[in-house]
Amino acid sequence: MHTNLPTSFQTFLDASEILEPPSPPIIDQRRRFTSTPDIILQPNSVSSVQKILCFCHKNRITVTPQGGNTGLCGAAVARQGVLLSLSKLNKLREINLADNSMTIEAGMILQHAQQAAAQAGRLFPLSLASEGSCQIGGNIACNAGGLNVLRYGAMRDLVLGLEIVLPDGTLVSHLQPLHKNTTGYDLRHLFIGSEGTLGVITAATLKLSACPQTTATAWIGLPSIDGAVKLLTKIQSHFDERLCSFELISRFALDLSAKFSQLTKPADADWHILMALTDSVPDTDLAEQLAEYLYRQGYENSVLAQSEQERQELWALRENISASQRNLGTSIKHDIATPIARVADFVTECSAALKARFADIQIVCFGHLGDGSLHYNTFLPDIMGNEVYEYEDIINTIVYRHILKHCGTIAAEHGIGKIKNHWIPHVRTEAEIALMRAIKAQLDPHNIMNPGKLLP
Repeated sequence: MHTNLPTSFQTFLDASEILEPPSPPIIDQRRRFTSTPDIILQPNSVSSVQKILCFCHKNRITVTPQGGNTGLCGAAVARQGVLLSLSKLNKLREINLADNSMTIEAGMILQHAQQAAAQAGRLFPLSLASEGSCQIGGNIACNAGGLNVLRYGAMRDLVLGLEIVLPDGTLVSHLQPLHKNTTGYDLRHLFIGSEGTLGVITAATLKLSACPQTTATAWIGLPSIDGAVKLLTKIQSHFDERLCSFELISRFALDLSAKFSQLTKPADADWHILMALTDSVPDTDLAEQLAEYLYRQGYENSVLAQSEQERQELWALRENISASQRNLGTSIKHDIATPIARVADFVTECSAALKARFADIQIVCFGHLGDGSLHYNTFLPDIMGNEVYEYEDIINTIVYRHILKHCGTIAAEHGIGKIKNHWIPHVRTEAEIALMRAIKAQLDPHNIMNPGKLLP
């Protein structure tokens, strides 16, 4: 333990950048893990980040980068050493309308980035439940997805350039908004999704889009996931790039959210789709076109939002699912994905296997059917607290065995962190893991960057 850390950093940091570990200590989003760093540093400049990493590299001090502390996999939990908070690096550096881009620092809250784009007459399309507190650097570090992936892509698709401080303090900055660049390996993609294990992201240049001028929102009740997939293929064929969101919600998830939200359920069905079409030009007929198309295709168990309030209420039913689960107790969460054509088979088979092992298990299933990713949360009714994690390995084994059977992934958008890294050998080959380790060893030879996360 580095008991002299506070005095060591006094030599080159302002007092405002140095914090003693707080009391009570920092607890992660799910109240599962507690950070116990020797010191918390909040650099207010990129040069301070460089000095911190250079010092830590020379003295073999571990560094855990942390954004908004909204992660669900324990990736931002520090066991010792430095907890590096990026919250003071939160400036808007540039908005470039010619290149449809903005350059912002990693500590900017996602919602503030959305607002900055909107003030310039543009859209930054990443949208998450935690957008009021999560930070851009963390979004990049875990390759966040969210509600609009279907049209705009995940974070990896939205990053034009990155500014990164390597573990030895070296600054690598390529923030130019280049839309084409084939000069060698595209190194930014190493850091997108790296969960703070290769360096510290300090700024990014991000793609912007035109603001939607027209939105049509519909809720459709369906008897099966297969039916939802068929609807997806039809909508994509007919409306193509205007399809922005296509969310799957189970009956149980809707029941919970409707009660929590004190809203009437839009339809009675085993499965539900909430979908949104958007257009960058005014089109007063878009909603009517969607309604007519659904009717002609036989989707009569549908509701089309007729006002902004109705649209918000439909989305509230989707967005409040997470909060509505809390009365069920602590869950074992799964952030998974399969090819879209195999989602139905996975859900049917995995549910049967879980219920064969735990007869009373409750499953809250919802997610982004448009890109094949699901939030698949499991509850054991007789266990309300963290004691449920005693059964985590058993439940995860059942869920992941089925997700891998259907060519899926154990991490779609939340990352790996410390709770899933022992599963990496099941989803990556030995050659892939060896390559990852080689990259890590080259960039971070002393293993100071977020050790124990991501890699097994």
